[in-house]
Amino acid sequence: MKRLILALMLLVTPALAVTPNEVLDDPVLEARARELSKGLRCLVCRNENIDESNAELAGDLRVLVRERLVEGDSDEAVMDFVVARYGEYVLLKPMATGTNLILWVAGPAMLLIAGAVGAGYVRRRRNAPAETEVGLSAEEEARLKDILQD
Repeated sequence: MKRLILALMLLVTPALAVTPNEVLDDPVLEARARELSKGLRCLVCRNENIDESNAELAGDLRVLVRERLVEGDSDEAVMDFVVARYGEYVLLKPMATGTNLILWVAGPAMLLIAGAVGAGYVRRRRNAPAETEVGLSAEEEARLKDILQD
């Protein structure tokens, strides 16, 4: 039974979408291309990297990355070229600089602010004087008796 489960698990693992005609002859350049492809988002499939995507655009991006590597570009130069061409959205892990820094900081900052507001509310409620029950005045009791006797 364990072998059957293992065999099924191997069958359902995602296959890499890199076609044989895309693979570079130089194993070092191919390894670099694969590593860079894992960090680039398929613009068709959204949260899938271009190395695993079967979309035509992902194939074009894989070829583009390999062409830039063959031309001698560094990894950073390849990523900068792709980002300049397709925008920062193409990165699966966006950079935490510039305006993106606001997005990276906003979530934790709002959590801290909400915690501080909640703690202040609890502290004020704890220090508030207890409400005391006030009974009916003599006039109100007389009026109540009159109403109940009717």
